[in-house]
Amino acid sequence: MTSLKEYTARMDEKQQGIYFITGESKKSIENSPFLEKLKKRGFECLLLTDPIDEYAVQQLKEYDGKKLVSATKEGMQIDETEEEKKAFEEEKAKTEALCKLIKTVLDDKVEKVIVSQRIVDSPCCLVTGEYGWSANMERIMKAQALRDSSSSSYMSSKKTMEINALHPIVVSLREKAEADESDKTVKDLIWLLYDTSLLTSGFSLEQPTVFANRIHRLIKLGLSIDDDDDDDMDADIDDLPPLDADDDDEASKMEEVD
Repeated sequence: MTSLKEYTARMDEKQQGIYFITGESKKSIENSPFLEKLKKRGFECLLLTDPIDEYAVQQLKEYDGKKLVSATKEGMQIDETEEEKKAFEEEKAKTEALCKLIKTVLDDKVEKVIVSQRIVDSPCCLVTGEYGWSANMERIMKAQALRDSSSSSYMSSKKTMEINALHPIVVSLREKAEADESDKTVKDLIWLLYDTSLLTSGFSLEQPTVFANRIHRLIKLGLSIDDDDDDDMDADIDDLPPLDADDDDEASKMEEVD
């Protein structure tokens, strides 16, 4: 436990503000992808796990002249050197086509797809608008017995998908998409990245069964199991095209997935 006074006394002079992240428990957020860049820079981040904290930070915009900055929302800035900025712009340019493809595949699930400056070890994450609900606030509001559904749809802001252009998964996916943008495996992997980023970013899965089916499909691909018998099961998964069942292609495809 610490106080805002103690936190600000320890603040690095390069910090843009008082960083915080809200969640259900310390365990659920201490390894969050949103903390990766902050940890790398040695910046302290407050872990707020009490439900009242969500309401408190909405009213307490700053303390001692320093702005409270949510690590899970848009607008978080971390100072970078000129070399870091240059490297970021280069990677951003390389990944623009992949960002457009991901947005096309996910459609209205995300408002936009951009290259992230906040994640280091994870391939992607989902952030919310600066003035919308955080993932934790959405969880709290969904638990309310008499919640206002119209308010919920208004405050549940569109999600922005941020991808780590340097992550091996993203680099490989970019190369695979450049080789063949219509590759069915690319679409499957994009949906898997979205679903896993929902979980790591603190959101709940809208359709857990669909997510499980995607995992099962890739497991079958890895085990070279013929998928013809499962056509009826997959027919209602609109987001997923049927994977090719050609045995000659499956081994090479799984190597590409690996």
